[in-house]
Amino acid sequence: MTAKGYILCGLLFCSSFSVFAGEGMWLPLLLKQLNEAEMQSMGMKMTAEDIYSVNNGSLKDAIVHFGGFCTGEVISDKGLVLTNHHCGYRQIQSHSTLENNYLDDGFWAYRQDQEIPNPGLFVTFIVKIEDVTAQILDGYEEGMADVIRDKIVEKNLASLRQSYAREDYQDVMVRPFFKGNQYFLFVTETYNDVRLVGAPPSSIGKFGADTDNWEWPRHTGDFSLFRIYASPDNKPADYSPDNVPFKPRHHLPISLDGVSEGDFTLVFGFPGRTNEYLPSVAVEMQVDVLNPIKIGVRDAALKVIDAAMRADADVKIKYASKQAGIANAWKKWIGESQGIEKTNGVENIRAMESTFQQRVLANEDWKASYGNLLKDYDRLYTSMEPYAKTRDLVSEIAGRNIELFRLVNYLDRYVALYQRSGEAAFNDRKDRLISYLENFFKDYRKDVDRDVFKSVIQLYYENSNPSHIDPNAVAYFTKVDKSYDKLTAYLYDNAVLLNEDKMMAALKGDPAGLMKSIEEDPAYQFCRSIVEHVRTVLAPMGEINAEIEMLDRTYMKALMEVFPEKNFYPDANSTMRVTYGQVKGYEPRDAVYYQPVTYLDGVMEKYVPGDYEFDVPAKLIELYKAKDYGQYADTNGQIPICFLGSNHTTGGNSGSPAIDAHGNLIGLNFDRVWEGTMSDLYYDASICRNIMVDARYILFLIDKFAGAERLVQEMTLVHPKK
Repeated sequence: MTAKGYILCGLLFCSSFSVFAGEGMWLPLLLKQLNEAEMQSMGMKMTAEDIYSVNNGSLKDAIVHFGGFCTGEVISDKGLVLTNHHCGYRQIQSHSTLENNYLDDGFWAYRQDQEIPNPGLFVTFIVKIEDVTAQILDGYEEGMADVIRDKIVEKNLASLRQSYAREDYQDVMVRPFFKGNQYFLFVTETYNDVRLVGAPPSSIGKFGADTDNWEWPRHTGDFSLFRIYASPDNKPADYSPDNVPFKPRHHLPISLDGVSEGDFTLVFGFPGRTNEYLPSVAVEMQVDVLNPIKIGVRDAALKVIDAAMRADADVKIKYASKQAGIANAWKKWIGESQGIEKTNGVENIRAMESTFQQRVLANEDWKASYGNLLKDYDRLYTSMEPYAKTRDLVSEIAGRNIELFRLVNYLDRYVALYQRSGEAAFNDRKDRLISYLENFFKDYRKDVDRDVFKSVIQLYYENSNPSHIDPNAVAYFTKVDKSYDKLTAYLYDNAVLLNEDKMMAALKGDPAGLMKSIEEDPAYQFCRSIVEHVRTVLAPMGEINAEIEMLDRTYMKALMEVFPEKNFYPDANSTMRVTYGQVKGYEPRDAVYYQPVTYLDGVMEKYVPGDYEFDVPAKLIELYKAKDYGQYADTNGQIPICFLGSNHTTGGNSGSPAIDAHGNLIGLNFDRVWEGTMSDLYYDASICRNIMVDARYILFLIDKFAGAERLVQEMTLVHPKK
C-alpha cells in the first residue's frame, strides 16, 4: 500500500470512531470531524474551534506541558500557571530547609520579586498539530520488510524535522500513533524561566497522603502556582532578572459557580502512556505476574522509608519527594490488578479476540494477513515472560528503590567517558558530576538507604530466576556467610562513594585517582556486576520485543479493519489530548454509591491532630469554624473540595484543567479512583473516574487561607451559570 493509501485508510479509521462518554484521549486537531457533535450533545457550549485553533487564541494556548511530566494551565494574562502540588513537589522540596520548611508551612510570594526561579524547570506550549503520515511513509510500499520500513521512516523523520518551516525559538516533534500506522507533527514553544509563586502546606496539598492516594472520597488541595517569564518581547528565554511575566494568547477564566452531577467536563493535557490495545496474554502477564514483582519490591522499600520519615523530621524533608514517587506507582499497580479482576478485563478481551478471529477466518484476505496474529502473540509473550520477570525485579532494585545503585549507575557514565575519551573529555563534564553529587548528598541519608538495601536485596537473592542471578553477587553473599546484615555492612561501611567529603576532595584532584577509587570501591563493583550481568541475561528480549512491536502495528491495523463499528482512539504518548465526560459518581461495590463531590466538612471529619497524613493547619480550622469562606462557598454555604468526572485520564494528566461547558476552569485534575486505575490497559465506564480539586477550594486557600489576594486579583473570575 502506498503512503496515499495509508492516509485514505487513516480517514476511514477515523470515520468509524464513536466513543462512549468519558472514554478516549483525542487529538484536539480532530475534534471537529470526530467529537464536536457528541460533546455538544453532552452539554458543551463551545465549538471545536474554541478548543483548538491555529489562527486564533483558543483553549490549547492556555495549556502547557509542565516539566515534561505533568500538565499546567495559564490562569492570568501575566503568565500565572496552575498545576498540582505533587507536580511542583520537587521544586517546593528543593527550596525547603528546616528553617524555611515550605513543605510543612507552604510558600506564598506576596510580591513579584519573591517568586523563586527553578533551574531546569520548563513549560512547553503546542502551537500547531499536523498530520504528516504521507511525508513519513513516503517511499514505503506494503509488503516491504520492516527493517526497510524503519529506515524509510527514520530518514523521512530526519528530513521533515530539518525542513519544516518554523520560527527560530520553536521546535518540532513527530510522534507515531496507532502503533505507527499514523504520524502527527507538533510545533512547540518552550519557556525555561518558570518561577515558584505559591504552594499550600503539605497538610493541605498532600492531605491524606498515602492512605487516600488513588482513593475516593478525597479531600486533597493538590495544587501549586508558578509563573512563566519571557524576554521583554515575550519570547522564550533562559532565566534573567530582566525577564518579564509572559503574556499568553489565551488564559482560562475561573468559574465561581461550581459543578453539579451531570455537568459537562473537559480535561485538556498531556497524558503519558497507555496500552489500550494489548492482547489478553499481555494484560494477563502484566497484572498477574509483573505487577506483583514490582509491588513486592516497593512494599519492602516503603516500610523502611515510611518508618524513618515518621521518626525523623530531617528524613521527612529529604525523602518526601522520593517516597511519593515510589508510593504512587506502587498503589496504582495494586489497584490496576484488582480493577482488571473486578471487571473481568482479561475475559472480556478474550471474548473480543474470539470474535476477531471468527471474522478474520471468514474473510480470505484477512485470513491470509491476520489469521495467525493471536497465536504469534501467545508464542512471543510465553518466550518473554521469564526475561520480563527478571527485568522488572532488577529494574526496581537497581533503578528505583536503592539509592546506592542509582549513584553507581550515574558514576559509571563518567567512568565510561574517561575510559573512552580521556581526561579532557571528563574535565569538560566534571561540573555536571559535581552538581549531581551536591544534589544527591543534599537529600541523602545513608542510614535510611542501607536499611532499604538490606530489605530489598533479599528479594534479589530469593526471588531471582536461578539461571539469571549474577555469579559475582552470589560470591559476595557467600563471602559474608549469606548474611544480609553482613553484606549490607560490608558494602556501606567501605563505600567511598557514599562519603561526600572524600568524593568532593577526589574531584579536585587527579581524574585518574578518582577513577581508580571508584572502580576499586566494593559497592561500585557489586552494583555494576549485577547491572552488567542482567544486560547479558536480557539480550534475547531485544529480538522478542522487535517482533512484538511489528506485530502490534499489524494487529492495530487489523482491529480497525475488522471492527469498523467500534470506537478507536490513539494510545496516550505524552502528546496533547482532550478527554470529555461528566461530573459523575459511581458504585465501587454492591450497595455502595459514591457521591461526586466532597466538602470541607469531610476534611474535619478526617482530621487527626499531629498525624503525618491527616493533620491540618490551625488557620484552616479557624476559617472552618467561623465559616469565613468569602465568595467561594456553594449555594448551601459549604466549601467544596474535590469532585469526580468520567474523563479518561492517566499519568501526565496531573495538573490538567477541568473545564466546563463554556471554557472556564472549574477544577484541577490530580488522580483517579483506585478501582479504575486499570484504565491504562482496559477502560470500564462503570468504575473509571478521575478526581479533581474544585477551583473554588483553590481560590479560597489562596485568598482566605494564605492572604495572597494579589494573585486572585490578576485572575478572571466568572459566573457562567448565572
